[in-house]
Amino acid sequence: MKLRLKGLCLFALLLSAALFLAGCGGKTVTRIPVEQVKDISGRWNDTDSRLVADEMIRDCLERPWLPDFTAAHGGKRPDIIVGRIRNKSYEHINTETFVIDLQRAITNSGRASFVAANEEREDVRKERLDQDINAAEASRKAPGKEAGADYMLSGSINAIVDEEKGEKVVFYQVNLVLTSMADNRQVWFGDKKIKKFIENGGVRF
Repeated sequence: MKLRLKGLCLFALLLSAALFLAGCGGKTVTRIPVEQVKDISGRWNDTDSRLVADEMIRDCLERPWLPDFTAAHGGKRPDIIVGRIRNKSYEHINTETFVIDLQRAITNSGRASFVAANEEREDVRKERLDQDINAAEASRKAPGKEAGADYMLSGSINAIVDEEKGEKVVFYQVNLVLTSMADNRQVWFGDKKIKKFIENGGVRF
């Protein structure tokens, strides 16, 4: 009986030790700066989205169409709307995040203005109708005074994969085009390429 009791105690002790060690081997979470580049899988990520948006909008706003427009419109800044960005890659890419990065880059440049897209406009229009009924006259915003976009920015994200024996090269190409809303003329074409070499030891660009 004593031997059996000893055995049960020993088993309980070993089980407790195993559970403790298993708990110690859990996940560790470390907060890192949002701007820090951290490529783990090699897939399209937040850094790619932000850097591509910044670089492409910078290139777009340095092209001849912008001074031509401002000269023809008495110094007015163009109003730009971001249209559809298609994901033509094999990955699931959240294009909404990329669209927001494009909107931020346009607005923060100070050289062009961003016009709200369809869904956002619907929300604003509902609020405007509510103001028409409930807001004081001095603060009420009348309908029919929205800024119409001068240009639409649209494009696609594409990817090509070359893989063999645990090594992989992923090539991304982002294409954007700026189209005049007045006459459908396409005034700017931009592309940005990213190539990542992925191996068991990590990711190289």
